[in-house]
Amino acid sequence: MVVQQYRDGGRARAVRALTAVGVIAVTAGCFGGGGGAGDGSGQRSVAADRPLDLLGQAADVLVEAGGAETRTSMETAAGGTRVTIRGQGAYDFRKQMGQLRVVLPKDAAGKDAAGAGGHRPITELLAPGALYMKNRGAGVPDDKWVRIDTTGLKDGNLVTGGVTDPMAAAELLRGAADVTYAGKTELAGVTVHHYRGVADLGRAARAASAQSRGALSAAAKGFRKDAVPFDAYLDEDGRLRKVRHRFTFSSDDRGPGVSVVSTLLLYGFGLPVTVTLPDEGAIYTGEIRQG
Repeated sequence: MVVQQYRDGGRARAVRALTAVGVIAVTAGCFGGGGGAGDGSGQRSVAADRPLDLLGQAADVLVEAGGAETRTSMETAAGGTRVTIRGQGAYDFRKQMGQLRVVLPKDAAGKDAAGAGGHRPITELLAPGALYMKNRGAGVPDDKWVRIDTTGLKDGNLVTGGVTDPMAAAELLRGAADVTYAGKTELAGVTVHHYRGVADLGRAARAASAQSRGALSAAAKGFRKDAVPFDAYLDEDGRLRKVRHRFTFSSDDRGPGVSVVSTLLLYGFGLPVTVTLPDEGAIYTGEIRQG
């Protein structure tokens, strides 16, 4: 197989319940996927010649596309046990707003990570600089929302609540380097171009849109490693269809590094997306019980 290389310049550890700021700490995961670099025609493809340009423009292409449906997963493995947090919903890349239904994993006793049996899915609203969560648990009334300032989170909302904000996931590719074009493959019946590389959090933050810059800058300061390995899949129109990132950060100042594998799938482009943020009276301002 021919590839081209491009350079520019135990269970208790598996899941930490949603904390006061809503961060879920999870551990270790792995990449998948592969494929040849050729397209079978003997010609060098544009996808192979300009990967850094294409990845750097992926967020802008999504803005042009408007809305899309999305599925997310966040995976950890510890002591031979795998835990996955899943989400599904829709996102408007022009407004950088979305709504997702997030399902927490259950432990061996059939309880959710916070210790309650049959925890309902969490509704999450994503907006520039903010994350809203309903059915948060931890002492929050059922009819109230928790609002989190993502620019104040050490992870910048890249792993908070078990979901990587779709726009932030795309903006991270602006910091791509050491990219390898792994060839064409098929994803849900769509031909896509597969790239592997490493994104630099600091570089991505500096190149990000104004709405994303604050949260990504916080992540660049808070993560243990600036380097974020990724696998990205772009269709023939340059639209990001799938991206998988592996983040490494510290769950606390003295704890070991935590590795999180976050996967985003995008489809149904052009979908109208309406997100209504809760008013101030619906925001919970009391104490959130620690898990």
